[in-house]
Amino acid sequence: MSVKGTLGPDHIPVNKYSLLIVGLPEITVLSVSGIEEEIDTVDLPDRTKASGGQTQPIEFEITTPTHHTTEQAAMEAWFQESQDPVLPTYKKVGTLVMTSLSGEIARSHSLVGMWPMKRTLPELELANEGELAMTTWSLCVDDILPI
Repeated sequence: MSVKGTLGPDHIPVNKYSLLIVGLPEITVLSVSGIEEEIDTVDLPDRTKASGGQTQPIEFEITTPTHHTTEQAAMEAWFQESQDPVLPTYKKVGTLVMTSLSGEIARSHSLVGMWPMKRTLPELELANEGELAMTTWSLCVDDILPI
């Protein structure tokens, strides 16, 4: 199947984005996993489904370069805010900005109530030829709002 001629001009490439987090310095985010928002469902006796009315918790992952010391320190401090004793500032607001080929902001989403729930340090191996070490952060979000 060919999509030639069916797509509008000035598409959004998957490598033109930024994730801005209020209260943190600009973080170099090398990748953002797909962000799914799913509505709870109820199974009915007739074997159909109905909306439960609420969305499930939203989780996604980002990767950051491990050698960016200042950025990693900011992420670590935020991770500490989420641990006992949990600080009232642990939930932050973020903005995911996707930019089109022309440089226009094509889509933006506000990520409300975002906090880091897991940190994964990079896998290390002496036989590796020197690939970039990346830290993975699992983030939880209360709500996603298109801007």
